[in-house]
Amino acid sequence: MSHNSGTRTLVSQAQLRRGKGKYLYWTLLGLVVAGFTLVFIGPLYWMVTGALKTGQEIAQTPPTLWPRHPDVSNYTNAWSNLNLSKLLFNTFYYAIGAVLFQLVFDTAAAYSLSKLRPVLGNVVLGAMLATLMIPVIVLIVPQYVTVIDLPIVHASLINQPLAIWLPLVANAFNIFLLKRFFDSIPEDLMSAAQVDGAGPLRTLWSIILPMSRPILGVVSIFSVTYVWKDFLWPKLVMPDGSTRTVSVGIVAFSGGSSVNEVIAASVIAAIPTVIIFLIFQRNIMSGLTAGSVKG
Repeated sequence: MSHNSGTRTLVSQAQLRRGKGKYLYWTLLGLVVAGFTLVFIGPLYWMVTGALKTGQEIAQTPPTLWPRHPDVSNYTNAWSNLNLSKLLFNTFYYAIGAVLFQLVFDTAAAYSLSKLRPVLGNVVLGAMLATLMIPVIVLIVPQYVTVIDLPIVHASLINQPLAIWLPLVANAFNIFLLKRFFDSIPEDLMSAAQVDGAGPLRTLWSIILPMSRPILGVVSIFSVTYVWKDFLWPKLVMPDGSTRTVSVGIVAFSGGSSVNEVIAASVIAAIPTVIIFLIFQRNIMSGLTAGSVKG
């Protein structure tokens, strides 16, 4: 006896086929979609068009939906006056380094906890996850004290990329994501690798990592966006003008420039992360859900 099971939803297909239910459903769906679209797209639209307006037009009430006399010179002035090319290069450099550090060390930690199962591994994992309950701002002072006088070697990391990279390595959330994904990889593959004589490192390189591309992509994207949007920590450890990130540079620039150029600089700084999200949005969702069901 066969059963045809369709997709289960909150509203049955029979209700959707009725006249009143059908119109009510699509009306509510349209309103919700339009509302969320305005919430997310509205600020971006205001930024892009605001940079094309004059200072007087930006300040007027009610605001105009489109600039009366669009002027792209605010973008060119922001690029040259702020030296955005240098700030963007610095931020890319810090982001790439953070990705490499996290992929190496967080992957090793997650692999050890998931497949090698060391003594007290669950205790270590629990202690890592407990750090997620600590507000980030609470850790700023001890981290800064450590950075200005690194223990054992007694060296300062101020204005050094390691000041950004090292605190990001111990990322409990990424380690947990990676571990959950590694847990979903069948043990039969691990056993087959051991029968073939592969050691733990060979198994990680030849079996685990090729199967983990979706979650590794998610961790990489999270790392890039975190470095890109972070402000307080880079401001503390990168005070020199030549080592600033784009977010710190824009704030430093905002004190002696027009609001139009600051908005234009913010738009330019936001473009890379928007492009990354649009390109990899499918990878983000597939990576986050890949380890939710064990295979």
